[in-house]
Amino acid sequence: MFSVTASDVDESKLPGEKPAQYVLRLAEAKARAIMHTAGSEHIIIGADTAVVDSGDILGKPVDTADAVTMLMRLRGHSHQVYTGIAALRAADGKLVTDLCVTDVPMRLYSDEEIDAYALSGDPLDKAGAYAIQHPGFRPVEKLDGCYASVMGLPICHLMRSLRQLDVSPDADVPTSCQTYLNYQCPVSGTILNGENVG
Repeated sequence: MFSVTASDVDESKLPGEKPAQYVLRLAEAKARAIMHTAGSEHIIIGADTAVVDSGDILGKPVDTADAVTMLMRLRGHSHQVYTGIAALRAADGKLVTDLCVTDVPMRLYSDEEIDAYALSGDPLDKAGAYAIQHPGFRPVEKLDGCYASVMGLPICHLMRSLRQLDVSPDADVPTSCQTYLNYQCPVSGTILNGENVG
């Protein structure tokens, strides 16, 4: 059983902070921010995702015009999605972190598609102004990495972290993830074997 608790963490980027450092710092901060509310039997999972284009971290757009600008910037080429995970065992404070970096090739969507999607309001609470799973917009050309990471929680990386805290799920998590997302993941086995791919 699990519950979801929002943590109130300042997501401002620190001067000179690289994308990997940024998402890992925020994932840990989110986990630690709610540790005082957890029982000793709990494992707290914090995660943070950033869309990165040419080294620039693209946050959530401030308005529709900003969403349009971001989507135009990302159109027709690949960028990266960085997702940091922090798994914190409340009983003893043991922390395990992991990072998934996924290349995301965007299709050449039209200006009209951008405008319609931006006006839908969906991009306004999304880093990089898009949701990979949006059924109408479908911004991604063809993904060869971790789809779940681009959505915000790389399940195989999470399983790898939980194993270090002596937690093993009863379910076949990679198969369940792929079934739910309707995506044949080419990297799940490699990730679960401990290699750093995304």
